[in-house]
This record gives sequence, structure tokens and C-alpha cells, in this order.
Amino acid sequence: MEVTYLSHSGFKLTSEVKVIVDPWFSGNPKAVAGADSITSADIVLVTHGHPDHVGDSHSIAKRTGAVLVSVPELGVGDEIQGIGMNFGGTITVKGIPISMVKAEHSVGGGDAAGFVWKQEGKVFYHMGDTSLFSDIRLIGELYSPDVVFVPIGDHYTMNPDHAALAIKWLNPKLAIPMHYATFPILTQSADGFVKAVKGASKAEVLVFAPGETKTL
Repeated sequence: MEVTYLSHSGFKLTSEVKVIVDPWFSGNPKAVAGADSITSADIVLVTHGHPDHVGDSHSIAKRTGAVLVSVPELGVGDEIQGIGMNFGGTITVKGIPISMVKAEHSVGGGDAAGFVWKQEGKVFYHMGDTSLFSDIRLIGELYSPDVVFVPIGDHYTMNPDHAALAIKWLNPKLAIPMHYATFPILTQSADGFVKAVKGASKAEVLVFAPGETKTL
């Protein structure tokens, strides 16, 4: 299983099935490649309708034939395979069970969400853009995630200390910070998050540079 950080909140998970989450390339100051670097994909997950998360998801799904999964309000064109779903629901795409969970974040169309899915025997939880809210404990209890992609950048999402508390509640094996250092207004380093997690949880923190790939 390879995990590539596409930058901001975007990730590519590569195994027999290729899963892309929130692929934002065009206009992204931290992107190290263009959307055409995604030459194949099976599933594209979009957490919510803000441009830095919808990003290039539709063009990637159209070009690769991937199934795009999002809240129904984001919509897909006739040339895209799309599945709309909502909180609490679980669907199976390409053999991958995908559950949609709540995120606390304002958005113009539909709601903001997170995704929990199982791939190569590991449970992944991409929190999307969210503040700290008490149901994160419930998500941990229901799904027991092994790997959590957690926003730490402050201003629009949790700050590093709140994100560390979320990791304490979720108790994963690995925590991967995201949604920071993209814009000057966001927290510029993961150092504070790494320090806070060490004091609160047994989770290992994996910090990625944009474009970097690590094997789990």
C-alpha cells in the first residue's frame, strides 16, 4: 500500500484499487504536479464543495473512468460515473466499503463530510475540513480507524492542539496531518501537532511533503 500526499487535503492510495481523495491541482500553490499526473484511478472521494477540495475531481473521474463519490448536491455530469451518498450510509465500490461521516464545516452546496473506508486490511478515515466536535469519539468507536488524515491548519479547521485531541479520541495507529501550509493564513508547520500528539496519544505521526510517497 502506497500513500502519496498530493498536497493540501489531497491523497492517493495505491493498491489493487486506486483511491484519490480531494485532488486539487489547478491553482494549488503547493501542488508539485498537474492533474494529468493522475493517469489511472478507480475511486475519487470528494469531502465537500469548496474549490480546494472538489478541485480537479471531475476531470480526473472523466478521464480515468473512476467512480466519484460525494454528497448528492455536488452532482456529476453524464460523462462521469458518480454515486451520491450521505451521513451514516455505506456503499461498496470496486470491493471497497466506504462510509460517509459528519464533518463540522460550512459549505455552500450540500454538507461537509468525512470518509471511512477499508483498503488492504486497514481502516482509513479522511476527516475532510472539520472543527473539533464530540461525535469524533463516536466515529472512533464505530469504525476503529487505523490511519487518520487530520486537518491541523487552524482558521478554517482544527488547530494543531484540537487535532491532537481528535487523534487521542480516535486512537489510530497512524495520524497524517493535512490542510496546513498551503496559504499564509494557515499554520505553516506540523511541528506543533507532532508535539501535541506525543503528549496525548500513542499514535505515530507521519508528516509528508507535497508529492511524497510512503509505503504503509
